[in-house]
Amino acid sequence: MMQQEGFGIGEACRLAGVSRAGFYRDLAEKEPRQADMELRDAIQRIVLENRCYGYRRVAAELRAQGRRENRKRVLRLMREDNLLALRKRKFVLTTDSQHEYLVYPNLAAKLELHAINQLWVADITYIRLLEDFVYMAAVLDAYSRRVVGWALGQGLDVQLTLEALNQALAERGIQPGIVHHSDRGTQYCSHHYVARLEACGFQISMSRKGRPWDNAKAESFMKTLKSEEVYLKHYRDLRQARESIGVFINDVYNRKRLHSALNYRSPANFEAAQLPMTAPIAAARSVSV
Repeated sequence: MMQQEGFGIGEACRLAGVSRAGFYRDLAEKEPRQADMELRDAIQRIVLENRCYGYRRVAAELRAQGRRENRKRVLRLMREDNLLALRKRKFVLTTDSQHEYLVYPNLAAKLELHAINQLWVADITYIRLLEDFVYMAAVLDAYSRRVVGWALGQGLDVQLTLEALNQALAERGIQPGIVHHSDRGTQYCSHHYVARLEACGFQISMSRKGRPWDNAKAESFMKTLKSEEVYLKHYRDLRQARESIGVFINDVYNRKRLHSALNYRSPANFEAAQLPMTAPIAAARSVSV
């Protein structure tokens, strides 16, 4: 019998006031869920890296990684995590007549940035919890790399992206003509989201077909968030994830983390250095949101 800290299973159960049968029953219930979480995490990574993959290609990629997973199990988990719909909706990169929404041209590629509030970039990613996944939407100022709005929730829908956008609008005064850039996902193409952008005077810009690097600054932030926060933590639930990620974004990423693209300053310090030049203009031309 294996022991931990000098206690056998029997002694640990006695001290905890549970039966051995109850302990093993609970363990038997948790082990499949934990195994599913490991597989679900691997599937999420594959889908985000290969945005048009269905369950057959995902299963093939898992086999290439040395995981012999049954296709039916992969299909079940992708269906439970809404990844089959996600592939068709969020990651659709087509402008043909089958697309429900209008797709906008890429305006960001030709912009020469010299101040804040010229270009905002938006993106979505997933966050792994102990036994579930949640989704995060973020809006950044492309000039300063500052996260100006973000939202975390269980639904991968337009409400998530609207919440992040509305937080950004509450955070800053904006000027008519500011460019909002995103991918072509339905969350950003939806009538509700587009109407909100138009009401606030945004010019709408979207990445080109099959060009995820068109949104490189937002993608870069998501990678930083994953490597410096998410992958180092084990969030129990949505509340803990929201609290921990909030501290990282507000106290670390925006205020302390040095960016080579900003001459090794934090976004907050970089913006503060630009403030004397940009604040009067923004104040004079800001619009109510």
